[in-house]
Amino acid sequence: MPKIKTNRVRYPEGWELIEPTLRELEAKMREAENDPHDGKRKCEALWPIFTIAHQKSRYVYDLYYRRKDISKELYEFCLDQGYADRNLIAKWKKSGYERLCCLQCIQPRDHNFATTCICRVPKHLREEKVIECVHCGCGGCASGDS
Repeated sequence: MPKIKTNRVRYPEGWELIEPTLRELEAKMREAENDPHDGKRKCEALWPIFTIAHQKSRYVYDLYYRRKDISKELYEFCLDQGYADRNLIAKWKKSGYERLCCLQCIQPRDHNFATTCICRVPKHLREEKVIECVHCGCGGCASGDS
């Protein structure tokens, strides 16, 4: 007889401390996904979704690496369940990518001349002082910016 699979997820210890914040961000994400995008450009409709995904990942990253408030087990659980982006967090651990807004901004295939996004250029080297990334709406995520 085959095993019966259940949908019960065993939450690790400490989950009750971070659950309200993650649930709140999930609710914001659902609201952003259902928000009408009348009058916005096609890319602008996705900007709030990228922002909330960044907030969720940054929240889990800060709890584990900076404040050391959660266990490795809870951190891995959050990554496995999709509460945070594993690849984005891996980039944040590397030098020069500490403030990266999204992975799409460093993909050379998504940009003209096989370079990175304009938001990755430090503010003191830009010709235009106020910019917005086409992909995620970021105003600048270069590591040298303050």
